[in-house]
Amino acid sequence: MKRIILMLALSLPLSIFLPGARANEADEKFQKLAAAYIEAELVANPEQATELGDHRFDDRLTDYSRAALDKTLASQKQFRIDVGTIDAAKLSGPNNVDLRILKDSIDNRIFELEQLKEADWNPLVYNQSLANSLYLLVARDFDTPEKRIPNLRKRMEAIPRVIDQARQNLQHPPRVYTETAIEQIAGAVNLVREGLTPLLDRAPQMKKEVTPSQEKTAKALEEYKKWLQDDLLKRSDGDFRLGADKFRRKLRFALASELSMEEIMQRARADLEKTQSAIYETALPLYKKYFPKADQATLADKKKVTTGVLDKLAEQHPDDNTIVGYAQKIMGEATDFVKKHDLVTVPQTPIEIIVMPEFKRGQAIAYCDSPGPLEKNGKTFYAVAPTPNDWPKPRKDSFFREYNNYMIRDLTVHEAMPGHYLQLAHANEFKAPTMVRSIFRSGTFIEGWAVYTEQLMAETGYGGPEVKMQQLKMRLRVDCNAILDQSIHAGNMTEQQALDLMMKEGFQQEGEAVAKWKRARLSSAQLSTYFVGVTEHLDLRDKAKAKAGASFDQKKYNDTVISFGSPPVKYVRELMGL
Repeated sequence: MKRIILMLALSLPLSIFLPGARANEADEKFQKLAAAYIEAELVANPEQATELGDHRFDDRLTDYSRAALDKTLASQKQFRIDVGTIDAAKLSGPNNVDLRILKDSIDNRIFELEQLKEADWNPLVYNQSLANSLYLLVARDFDTPEKRIPNLRKRMEAIPRVIDQARQNLQHPPRVYTETAIEQIAGAVNLVREGLTPLLDRAPQMKKEVTPSQEKTAKALEEYKKWLQDDLLKRSDGDFRLGADKFRRKLRFALASELSMEEIMQRARADLEKTQSAIYETALPLYKKYFPKADQATLADKKKVTTGVLDKLAEQHPDDNTIVGYAQKIMGEATDFVKKHDLVTVPQTPIEIIVMPEFKRGQAIAYCDSPGPLEKNGKTFYAVAPTPNDWPKPRKDSFFREYNNYMIRDLTVHEAMPGHYLQLAHANEFKAPTMVRSIFRSGTFIEGWAVYTEQLMAETGYGGPEVKMQQLKMRLRVDCNAILDQSIHAGNMTEQQALDLMMKEGFQQEGEAVAKWKRARLSSAQLSTYFVGVTEHLDLRDKAKAKAGASFDQKKYNDTVISFGSPPVKYVRELMGL
């Protein structure tokens, strides 16, 4: 029954979604092809299907065998030929934009399979199956435990096969990838042994049939971790730098932007300088307040004034035991502010702030896990990570000085209100003849909106100058992210040069800078999405203001921007006639 319902949803005629409109022959051809492509993607990537809310394949894991990867590449190439026969000019409604999104998505997939070949050198690829596939069945109440637990068991039983494929495929990864995989697999073992309990306790009569698979899976993961440590780590001598040519192509697919790589670097450096001036101007009155005896020479020293204020603000911070509770408090505060100032329509879908699962740690302090567009359970998880247990106290202290009480406010704006949680809740309300725009979301639009809302909240006065200091500091981080991304993967930036940029130019704490150096090596092209996204969002708002003049309505504008799903910003500009 679920299969029939989904296929109907993927192939409904245009007139169902757009009253008064009639699907023509080109529309029908595109909708049929898009439905077939998405179906093939969901079949080949069952974990992604689960995450999207399609639970037909919850008992399966991705096949990473060479034969399966070759078959997927051939299929992608055939779909690209078929899509190329459709004339976008003949499509109506959302189909015109979605055809272009689908073409780029297929081209990106071909690039990943044919040139990047991450299955050969990135052990983190397999962690989606080895850990997240199980977590997805536990985290959301999309069905009864009695229906979910058998699929959980079948996925655990398939994990040894994925481990064997990882052992066969992985050759010479970059060392940082293998080290991170080892850390995450340790978390996966804990997930299997302890993290499944909340679901299993709700159906105690089924525990006996799951326990043998549970222990067998945990041991298989422990053996895999040992193999990673004793075998793969010794030959993890690959280069973490992607190289200029591959980075340029990957960046184009990741951003879907009209900005060139060179223009991104030029604008990021210019914005870094501009934001440094803005943060000094914001810091100066605070510095005079905190240090009333400062002389004129000190007050003229931009970096000293900025650093002095940031250090003062950093004195008020949470710790591993209080950070989640504090984030919960700030979530309520930010929501009240958005409603009071009528900035954007607040959704009614639930959000829960949780401790980040151990197997997901190692790349960022927080993330927003929104429900997929097909998911019955509409709850969003805003996950916050405590520091790693093996960090020494000085590094933990440095980390929480970075993520102080004021920075947590800005972080909550970004991840939740009115950032990711709000925008993605609106995106899930978008309806179109196909699921293209729902499934192939633009990370640049999504991250850009979140950074844009940080500025929007600060402009409106949220948290006063203290939070504005953190917003500007985060903007400096966004600038540094883009510079790091390109300088590392298309250049030769060293660790020390990266730390100097983040700490001396971006005013980041040592703990944050060290963590970002790791993340930058693990995530080529992703770190650029923040800067490019906010640049495009602010350019879009400038165009809307210029067109509307005195009649510009901030809330109406914001609601309109997020009403089209999460396509690249260039398509939103087109759809808004700007």
